[in-house]
Amino acid sequence: MPDTRPSPLQPSQPAADGARPFLPSSPALPFLPAPGTGAVAPPDDGPDDGVAAGHVREDAAAVGRPSPGLELILRGPTGLGTAGLRLAPREEPPAPAPEAAEEAGKPTAGNPIPGLYHHPVPEPDPVRVEEVSRRIKAWALDEVELYPEEWEDQFDGFSVGRYMVACHPDAPTVDHLMLAARLMVAENAVDDCYCEDHGGSPIGLGGRLLLAHTALDALHTTPEYQPQWARSLHSDAPRRSYRSAMEYLLQEASPSQADRFRHDMARLHMGYLAEAAWAQADHVPEVWEYLAMRQFNNFRPCPTITDTVGGYELPADLHARPDMQRVIALAGNASTIVNDLYSYTKELASPGRHLNLPVVIAEREGLSERDAYLKAVEVHNGLMHDFEAEAAAVAAACPVPSVLRFLRGVAVWVDGNHYWHQTNTYRYSLPDFW
Repeated sequence: MPDTRPSPLQPSQPAADGARPFLPSSPALPFLPAPGTGAVAPPDDGPDDGVAAGHVREDAAAVGRPSPGLELILRGPTGLGTAGLRLAPREEPPAPAPEAAEEAGKPTAGNPIPGLYHHPVPEPDPVRVEEVSRRIKAWALDEVELYPEEWEDQFDGFSVGRYMVACHPDAPTVDHLMLAARLMVAENAVDDCYCEDHGGSPIGLGGRLLLAHTALDALHTTPEYQPQWARSLHSDAPRRSYRSAMEYLLQEASPSQADRFRHDMARLHMGYLAEAAWAQADHVPEVWEYLAMRQFNNFRPCPTITDTVGGYELPADLHARPDMQRVIALAGNASTIVNDLYSYTKELASPGRHLNLPVVIAEREGLSERDAYLKAVEVHNGLMHDFEAEAAAVAAACPVPSVLRFLRGVAVWVDGNHYWHQTNTYRYSLPDFW
């Protein structure tokens, strides 16, 4: 087990109202922060090596108060016919017990990775954190029998409630947050039980994933065989959790939103299979090959449902735009490299060789562990700058209210994902490279 003791906090302070500089400044987008408002700008086109290195060395987390124009977009669209696209009034759960509220209100734990480009977020609402945490544990124990008693500390240490509330602050109700929470837990159950820590193996993974995927994308077969398939969905914890989480999602998602999610889960499972094939062959991929695998084995299914969790819909034709697909891919890629970086010491302490970006860079480019890790930070920062620049371009090209809100939701998810990794000192600790 890695050292999970919390380290002293030294973050940059978020804006007073917790707002994120949604996208980099652009003359074509008056609602975005102009230079001098405190937003961290991406590098200029064609920076020299010294400038690029400076971006890695700097603490890129400082955030100022957004411009008045940006505040308009953060409040949501206005005008005739846009009422349904605004951030919905939130339905608040009952107040938690005093000790729970006190625990949730403690200062943020954990240091951010030095030089990692990110945006701080305000502490998640402790009332919502407590309620989501209570409900997700009840679901895991009572509805899907997800884990045995001896895994309880690991489930609690995952901090699902804090993760989901940080990533989806615009969710109108706790029920909406639970859509994301169940799917997150189900996806991790499949990863742990089929691929990783709790009995996972690359051998036979394809068959297991295929049958689990039918809990998301139902089998259509003859009456003779339908009952056997239906019974199989209760046969293990991953399939039980997939089946249940998907049933809840279908109560809120439109047909196109549900199909979008199924597609992204198929992408995820294909990434699992590529990594498993390399493990069986004891193959270390080239860096570009690893990044290709990570574009599929990544967090994409989580931010892609931000509109469902937010209680609105990005229309299918707008979601399918090539430029929007690039934005979503870059967001998923950057968020997944965050996981590679924060879980680095945890994976080193685990049996066997775990592929992550620093390990692959060290092996394929002949760098020391430290230099490979710092180069992986640069790769993440480049992906983040590209994500923000591409999102700004989509916003300028298609300033439709649902597009702007979806872009904001994906950006907030990226920030919340970093927040969870930084603060989850139960699971993660940083290497001693600075």
